[in-house]
Amino acid sequence: KTPLTRQLDALTGQIIVIAGLALAASIAIGYFVYNLPFSTLFISAVAFAVAAVPTGLPAVVTTLLSLGTKALAAAGAIVKRLRSVETLGSTSAINSDKTGTLTLNQMTAVELTIAGRRFTVDGEGYSTVGQISTVDGSPGGDLSPYLLPMALCADAEVRDGSLVGDPTEGALVVLAAKGGIDPVETRAAFPRVAVLPFDAAYKLMATFHRMKDESGREVIRGFVKGAPDQLLARATSALMADGQVAPTAADTADRFNAENERLASNGLRVMCVARRDYDPATFDPNADLLPLVSNLTLLALAGIVDPPRPEAKVAIAEAHAAGIQVRMITGDHAVTAAAIAKQLGIRGEAITGAEWGAYSDDEALRRIDDIGVIARVTPEHKVRLVDILKRKGRIVSMTGDGVNDAPALKKADIGVAMGITGTEVSKEAADMILTDDNFATIVKAVEKGRALYDNLLKYIRYQMGVLFGMIWTFLGAGLFNVLMGVPFVPQQTLYVNFTTQVLQSIGLGLGEPTEGLMKRPPRKADEQVMPLPLGIRLAIYGAIQAASCLVIIQLFSINLANDTLARTMGLATFSFANLFYGLSCNDLTASVFSRALLANAKLLQMSGISLVFIILANQLGLFNRLLNTVPLSIEYWVLAAAAGSVILWVMETVKFFQRRRPAPEPET
Repeated sequence: KTPLTRQLDALTGQIIVIAGLALAASIAIGYFVYNLPFSTLFISAVAFAVAAVPTGLPAVVTTLLSLGTKALAAAGAIVKRLRSVETLGSTSAINSDKTGTLTLNQMTAVELTIAGRRFTVDGEGYSTVGQISTVDGSPGGDLSPYLLPMALCADAEVRDGSLVGDPTEGALVVLAAKGGIDPVETRAAFPRVAVLPFDAAYKLMATFHRMKDESGREVIRGFVKGAPDQLLARATSALMADGQVAPTAADTADRFNAENERLASNGLRVMCVARRDYDPATFDPNADLLPLVSNLTLLALAGIVDPPRPEAKVAIAEAHAAGIQVRMITGDHAVTAAAIAKQLGIRGEAITGAEWGAYSDDEALRRIDDIGVIARVTPEHKVRLVDILKRKGRIVSMTGDGVNDAPALKKADIGVAMGITGTEVSKEAADMILTDDNFATIVKAVEKGRALYDNLLKYIRYQMGVLFGMIWTFLGAGLFNVLMGVPFVPQQTLYVNFTTQVLQSIGLGLGEPTEGLMKRPPRKADEQVMPLPLGIRLAIYGAIQAASCLVIIQLFSINLANDTLARTMGLATFSFANLFYGLSCNDLTASVFSRALLANAKLLQMSGISLVFIILANQLGLFNRLLNTVPLSIEYWVLAAAAGSVILWVMETVKFFQRRRPAPEPET
């Protein structure tokens, strides 16, 4: 059972106990004090029990959550489990992948660096129309040796400006095409003899091709692409701008590192390409190829731009306003990730996965709130991040799209898989799937989760308030000898329950949520739906409704000696009190005379129907016979409405002082 289910079970148990005690007391008073027939008391008790016990609560909760899943699906978030809708509303930490979620995942190479020379690249997207120009305007020379691995060491294909395959690979393939290398013809001319697939553990990919070197000798040439730091660590030489191969001395390595930092600090994803030749006689394509990726010759660095999603920046600001901390989790270089995070407005320092993994648990718990970016992460780092945040008491949402993300998605309170780029394993492990792979959709889902929970609380507050009203009415009638302890006949009790109370519940549960939900801090997962102070307040509100009703009944019973008219006026007064109480429950602080109520069309619609049923109960002959009521004059209607509105004015007074109470200091 979810926390909400357990709390509602406990609340239902409390209601049954309260209603049961009130029922027993009412029967005892009527039987022993007023000597009423037990059969009359029993029928009234059954009607009272039906009205008092919220038998529809489980159905209403399930309906609200089901409607929530439909609304989320329309917003681009498919929720696999109803409990996830409940959890979304309390999300306090979102850990998001960068590529495709916070960014557009439309990679375009905009800079190229070889040892000793820089180039700019124009053109956008996956169109091969564009030029590679030197920064200083000097002749570029033959770039084929530097661009060839970008065409061969890739699986992506670009067709008429559209991409099939990985976007990063697509950017490199387009860059090669802009340099005059046709990827299709080149791959046909130099087919692969072996391939080392990319793996997050070593962050590179290698392909091996039979070709001739610059001297015309037959070789197996391996082309490698991957993270610059990984290739630099495996390199022993570099192909210079003049075509000469030079050892990677300290100054050469420093220049490559500096260029990598420069590109990354501009928010570019940096890819490095390298090569190595092998003797065809000794090369074994079936052997373990990773050890062969060493003694490499560095060729070039490519700076690739992946523009941030404009809507992601707005969504992140909205999440921060809602008290939700957003973190970027990425496999990119830390400098690149930090630059993108700054553009998006993500707060906190940027660290690497290695640094994160080196923290002790105590240090991680102490520093986690100050961390906004974790780069170069592994699946283990993601799982640990979720664990640390949950130990801090956070409700964690985690995004992912790969097979290796499944453990973190499973461990998170809300695992979010990508519907477009996500693997089937990640989708199976997740609680929610984004159909558009867009971070903004996560924030929308959180907002809808909060709205559903807010409407659920409105429904519960209303149900508890009218329940207490019913209890105090019957108890008060017995204690103060109002119509000998029977304020309503059974059919009147059921009528007000199945009309006004049900209709107002629908209006609150399915109506518009309270404004400003995304400007509040997240609710705690263990937050009670009915804390004791609120329960006491609702009991008082119920007592006010009961008092209004009993005063009117007693007034007409004593002065006019007409029990039927007295009960009719009591029914009208209690119905009006329920109606006005429902309108006041729309917002705990906003006045019913504000635009907050006008914005809730569903509640206003249900209130209008409630008013019709209140009038029909007393003015229609059929209902007079069924409910044992009599028609009322206009003066009596005004009196009943005025008495029923007492609860409205009391709640308005309470709200007036609440709005002037200083806002609590935000938690740090």
